Amino acid sequence: MVGPLRRVMLGAPEAAGWQHDCESWRELGYLHRPNFAAAQAQHGELRRALEGAGAEVIAFDSSGLSLDAVYAHDASFITDYGAICLNMGKAARREEPARHRQFYQQRGIPILGDIRSPGTAEAGDMVWLDDKTVLVGRGYRTNAAGIEQLRALLGPRGVEVVAAPLPHGAGPGCCLHLMSLMSLLDERTVLVDLPWLAVETVQLLCARGFRFVEIDAAERDTLACNVLALGERRLLAIQENPRTNQRLRDAGFEVLTFTAGEIGINGGGGPTCLTRPLLRG
Repeated sequence: MVGPLRRVMLGAPEAAGWQHDCESWRELGYLHRPNFAAAQAQHGELRRALEGAGAEVIAFDSSGLSLDAVYAHDASFITDYGAICLNMGKAARREEPARHRQFYQQRGIPILGDIRSPGTAEAGDMVWLDDKTVLVGRGYRTNAAGIEQLRALLGPRGVEVVAAPLPHGAGPGCCLHLMSLMSLLDERTVLVDLPWLAVETVQLLCARGFRFVEIDAAERDTLACNVLALGERRLLAIQENPRTNQRLRDAGFEVLTFTAGEIGINGGGGPTCLTRPLLRG
């Protein structure tokens, strides 16, 4: 998750129907009615930042899906052995994994397997601690059955899947993923919202020798903990979180930023949520 980002999939707001005057934003949990012009401009800013960092950007056709399809990270999980198409815990996003499968098949990307009911799993809950260990948040979006199915797919490949309990937060309607509480910055550094992580998760990270950078708590609601590693100590973060971004710079990282009030904060998704990395290294 921290190697140089070479290829990434993005779902543009226009493809996901943000330009239409729809009422679905309320049931999806957005803070306010989406402003399409602002979202489009901010998504363009995100794309340019990724391309400027050396990543090839590939568009994802999200037509006919919900507004949430701009958060391209969540419906599938990339491994060295192929993609895993997931089963979304958020009912409004249940059609997305099949579209991800189609995307991969069209590009010759192998499919390792699928998560099926009663299992649910969303990639925002999945963090590679190293190339043989995945930490998976267990909460309202990813359940125990989904985690067991991940183990069945990855265990034979020598990958350990470790469950990390998530807090209740604001409840089932709130998009609280594990990656809302921690973001890997490099092989040994993790950005954390420490008070919200479970004790056993903190102990596991400490036992594995990770160094913590804590977010500024005043920037929790503007997704300060959601930061995308670009590789080579470069990060992509939300511009609206200047104090946390300064902490990252003080820790020795180069921090690129983009404006995300509309495309990210409104729908509860930061730069990791908006991107589906396909190739690193």
